[in-house]
Order: sequence, then C-alpha cells, then structure tokens
Amino acid sequence: MSNKIVKGTMLLTGAAFLSKFLGLIYVIPFNAMVGTTGGTLYGFAYTPYSIFLSLSTVGIPAAVSKFVSKYNTLEDYQTGMRMFKVGSLLMLITGFTAFLVLFFGADIFAQWSISSEDAKDVTQDDAAFAIKMVSFALIIIPSMSIVRGYFQGNESMGPTALSQIIEQIVRIAVILVGTYIILNWLGGTIVTAVGFSTFAAFIGAVASCIVLGVYWIKRKPYIQRQLDSQQKPSSTISTKTLMAELLSYAGPFVIVGLAIPLYQIVDQFTFERAMTASGRADIWSVAYAGVNVYGHKIVIIPMTIAIGLSLSMLPTLTKSFTQNDQQAMKKQINQALQIVMVFVIPACVGMIVLSYELYGSFYGLDTLDVTGSLLAWYAPVALLFALFTVTSSILQGINQQNYAVLSLLVGLLVKILLNIQLIHTFGAKGAIFGTALASGIAVVLNLYRIKKSIRFEFKQTIKRTMLVGIFTIIMVLIIYLLKMIMGWIMPYAESRMGVTIMLLVGVSGGGGVYLVLAYISTLLEHVFGGKIPVVDRLLRRRG
Repeated sequence: MSNKIVKGTMLLTGAAFLSKFLGLIYVIPFNAMVGTTGGTLYGFAYTPYSIFLSLSTVGIPAAVSKFVSKYNTLEDYQTGMRMFKVGSLLMLITGFTAFLVLFFGADIFAQWSISSEDAKDVTQDDAAFAIKMVSFALIIIPSMSIVRGYFQGNESMGPTALSQIIEQIVRIAVILVGTYIILNWLGGTIVTAVGFSTFAAFIGAVASCIVLGVYWIKRKPYIQRQLDSQQKPSSTISTKTLMAELLSYAGPFVIVGLAIPLYQIVDQFTFERAMTASGRADIWSVAYAGVNVYGHKIVIIPMTIAIGLSLSMLPTLTKSFTQNDQQAMKKQINQALQIVMVFVIPACVGMIVLSYELYGSFYGLDTLDVTGSLLAWYAPVALLFALFTVTSSILQGINQQNYAVLSLLVGLLVKILLNIQLIHTFGAKGAIFGTALASGIAVVLNLYRIKKSIRFEFKQTIKRTMLVGIFTIIMVLIIYLLKMIMGWIMPYAESRMGVTIMLLVGVSGGGGVYLVLAYISTLLEHVFGGKIPVVDRLLRRRG
C-alpha cells in the first residue's frame, strides 16, 4: 500500500510541482510587463474565482475519488459509474450557476475589496473587469475536474497529472503572448492585459478537457470490461441514497479546498482599508502583491508535495479503512506526515534564509526592501498549509471529514477576528501572522482528532522530524557560510544577476548537503519504504 502512495505521490507531486513551477516562472516576465499594479489586480480577480470554483464543484471531484475507490474495493463498479454520471450533470449545473453569480456580482466584490472609487493603483472598475473575465472558466472546469476524480478513484493518476501540465502550459502561453501583444502592439492598458490574462484560465481548461477526452477514449474498453466481467451483483442503493452519501463526503472537501482562498479573501477585504487607516497607504499595493500574489507563487511550491500526497493517498487510505486494516492505515498516515516533514521543512527554512535573493531573482530589486522581509515571514506558513492539506485528507480517508471542516472554521474565525488588528499593529506582516495563527490552530485540531479517532501515535514521525531538524540546521549553516564567501567575492546584493547567482549557489550547496545527509542516514529510505532510484543514482554518480 505504501508503495502505491509513494508512486502516486511522485506522479501527482511531479505534475503539481511542474505546474506550480511554470506558474512561478511565467510571473517573472508577467511582472515585468504589468508590475505591482497588475499583480494586485490579478490577485483581486483570482481569489474570489478560487472560492467560486470550490463552491461550484462542491467537493464532488475529490469525493468521487473516494466514492469510486470504496465501491471498486467492493467490486461494485456499476455504482461508481452511476455516481460519475450523476456527478457530471451536477457539475454542469453548479459550474454555470457559479459563473453567473461571479460575473454579475463582480462589482460588489470590487467594492468590498477597495474602499474608494478613486483609490490609487487599482480602482473598483479595474477589479470588477478582471473578475468578470476570469468567471468564464467556471463554465467548464467543474465538469473537467470530476473526470480527474473518477480516474484518481481508480488509482490512475496519469490523466490528472498530464492534464494539469497541459492546462498550465496553454494558460501561461496565452497570458504571456496576449499580454505582450495588448501592451506592445495594440497599445492597450494594463487593466485590459490583466483581464485577458485571467480569461486564459478558460482557454487552459479547454486544452485540459481535450487531454482527458483522449484518456477516456483509450481507457473506456478497460472500464467496460470491469463493468461486464468483474462486477459483483450490483448494489440496490437508490440514486438518492448514493447522492446523500456522496454529498456527505463532498461537503468537507469543498470547505478544506477553500482554506487558502478563504484566508486570502479576508486579506482582500481588509488589507487596503487597514493599511490605509494605519498610515501605510503608500505601500499597500506593493505589500499585497508581494504576499498574496507574487510571494504566494513562491511559497506554494513546497506545498505541491502535500497536494500530490493528499490526492494520491486518499483512495489507498480509504481502501485500508474500508477493509479495517489498522496496520496498513497507520503506516500510510505515518508515511504521509513524514514525507511532508522531510521535504517541506528544509524548503521553508531555505526560503527564509534566502528570501531576499529569492524574491529579487524572480521579481527584481525595486521593491525588495518591503517584499524581501515579507517573503521571509510568509515562508513558514507553507508548512502549515501543507500539514493542513494532508491531515484533512487523512481525516477524510478515515471518515472523520466533518472534523476537518470544524478545524478550518475555527481557524478562519480567528483570522477574521484578528486580521485588522494585526495589520494595524504589525503592518503587512500582520496579515501573515493572522494566516499563520489560523492555519496553525486548524493543524493542531486535525492532529488531535487523528490521534483520538484511531489511537494514532506520532512517536515515529516526531523522531524523524527531529532528525530533519538537525539536518536543516546544518543546511542553514552551510548557506550562511556560502553567503559570507560570496560577499567577499562580489557585492551580489546590488544587482539582480548577483542575487540570482547567490540563490543558485545557496540552493545547490545547502540543498545538496541536506539531501546527502538524508540519504547517508537512510532517512529517505525509511520514509519512502525503500531506495528512491533517481536520488540513489544521482548521489552515487556524484560520489
């Protein structure tokens, strides 16, 4: 079972990492073309879009993954197919409804986000236009995502992985080419360019649908053989009862999927007002884009491990829970938590130490005095996001999904109550502190529930996390030593090329040392249940 988790995690994490990495890389030329103003406007459009996307899918695609996995384990393939068809119809309806609400409610969202019609940098009309343009993607993405959920329920991660990559490549190509043409050939404004960029989500979704359609045509004979020859006597459960079961799974999924967008929408509705009221109106746009748009693109990269892990783990964990295989279930949970710790902790710490070099390399030095320190404060939140994603997936796999909703709502309430006061007190960092406090509370509640519901012991995970901590400290010392040496050789902090060189030296040196230590100590081997062929060959070659 654990090998399936690792294999699925590697595939989905690889696809998610490549997708997020492309999403980070394209922001470099995008930022050069539209700047901080365009980034803020882009963020104002995508945050409500993300929320409406989660609401329109109502958690059905991920729930279908769990549902199909459960009934496939019982060799009742027809029930899974019935639910897939009903869910697809539901997604068409909810997706189109969400599009209508977001499109015609764009002006309201813009007014909630910006306090004055004459606000500097970004106006209410600008924000409303961008929100309207991105809303079109809601027509198609919910239906597309349920096909991914069906494939994942059959423990087939390839369709999701490839379709994600193609969707991102097409979306990015449209954004960059379209923005360049609008600004340089057609003489358009930044607002028009950003509006077209948000519409690219629709075009990317169309490309993803084509990929999934090809997969479906190829896999259909196999699916049909399951239905014809391997099917046990079909369940007599009515469609109404099946839908009730599916929605009982789906509700928590939609709430958990909303976690980060909900934290960001709180910032969107309070950040400009709180910064202006506290006398920081001159930097609010730079700070907002630096955290919730450009900084978030960087911070989200380590979280791709958790995203891939949660998607690939859920069907396997659900299967173990359905079969009441306690030993396998606890092994899978331990492995999931340890994979997060092994990779996300050093990544977050590395981002803290190299925050100025990281932000400066990607986005230039113009606003680095503000954005560099904000990235350092924001980086640790990636670990909390990752843990929340994985622990929520674990709770869903062991049928404790309602508790994941409760933990998120408690954290969100804390964010809502304290965010304005924290921004008043600490400036832009206050929004980061609010998110960290909210997500940290949610993680603690999730871990407590996992421990209580299945009597899970965290001793092994804690022990290996301590080893990760030791290796990470050594990594940090190496990075600081490299920064000191580089400072003697060249004044790297004075140019974008300099900070880029320092970033490459720091990541390769510090990350390389950490990887070698984790390999030599057999930490990687124990966490993954065996040697990782790629890492093994790489380190042996260097040795």
